[in-house]
Amino acid sequence: MKSKILGFVALTAALMSCQPKAETFPTKQEVLNKMVLTNQYFMDKWPDTGKSIITNKERPSNIWTRAVYYEGLMALYSIDPDQTFHDYALSWGENHNWGLRDGITTRNADNQCCGQTYIDLYNIEQDSVRIHDIKASIDSMMVTDKIDDWDWIDAIQMAMPVFAQLTKLTGDTAYSERAYDMYMDSKVTQGLWNAADSLWWRDADFLPPYTEPNGEDCYWSRGNGWVVAALVRVMDLLPNDPHRDEYETTLLQMLEALTHLQREDGFWNCSLHDPDHFGGKETTGTALFVYGMAWAVNNNLVDAATYKPIIQKAWNAMAKDAVHENGFLGYVQGTGKEPKDGQPVTYTSMPDFEDYGLGCYLLAGSEVYKMAE
Repeated sequence: MKSKILGFVALTAALMSCQPKAETFPTKQEVLNKMVLTNQYFMDKWPDTGKSIITNKERPSNIWTRAVYYEGLMALYSIDPDQTFHDYALSWGENHNWGLRDGITTRNADNQCCGQTYIDLYNIEQDSVRIHDIKASIDSMMVTDKIDDWDWIDAIQMAMPVFAQLTKLTGDTAYSERAYDMYMDSKVTQGLWNAADSLWWRDADFLPPYTEPNGEDCYWSRGNGWVVAALVRVMDLLPNDPHRDEYETTLLQMLEALTHLQREDGFWNCSLHDPDHFGGKETTGTALFVYGMAWAVNNNLVDAATYKPIIQKAWNAMAKDAVHENGFLGYVQGTGKEPKDGQPVTYTSMPDFEDYGLGCYLLAGSEVYKMAE
């Protein structure tokens, strides 16, 4: 009898060892390790922060792709105040003379995105040169009545937080009021928000009757991620903004819709309503959704018991399946505006710009870190 019992125990132990290890929520150190690893890879690859970016043509490195990376770097710095991170961001601003692509007369949100980090660095050390050009650019918009500049949803993330930062910095609510007007123009007047699905069309090209191959509307993952990030950043900067209800309601509606669209492997597809149209793991949209969900949990806006497993599954998937041993970030869709752009998206594929994907990942990590034990 004793031998049978021992045999049963041994068999049970063997069977248990074959079971997949249950996923657990990462520790703070585990989250930070992945953030530091991926960031170090990028800093090592780009030691010269003023070096132009060359893809199909040469571009200055204060364009939106690099600006999104620095948003993420400043988020990393906020939880791990390593002087190296600060100095790397500072040298970027200095190497560009704290300027904007196309100068201070630009109204293009992509060109203004760098201002988010410029203002963050000004808040650390009040050197007026750091914010001169970005403030001048926004001020030049404020003296006009034009509010329809944000005719693609990426723009909401690129520029709306700048208006919020200037309100917080100066106390002048005219900036945040103008941002609200521009946001509502995109949402309602231009009609880029679909209340029926609680998601955004990327721009007018994707409004009905445009459909994906399966007949569904085209909701681009990263585009919706940009809006999630913008709403988070604006509410974080201005928690008592008079339009807080609008921003919070829209964010929560989006997050609820996204919970039903997560892939079994933890990622989200490029095309949120057509998983077969360039379906597969994609890091940037996934990271931005994690950023929004984790921020909502950390600010007690959603039920943690509902969202924590979703966040855990997504973060662990990115950490395990997207992050290479050397810190390179895989499954990053290249630039574009829809699911077919920047393909193929694979573990080893190199996007045309690899900076903004890391920025999205670092933003996500900064909020997951706060959730972790």
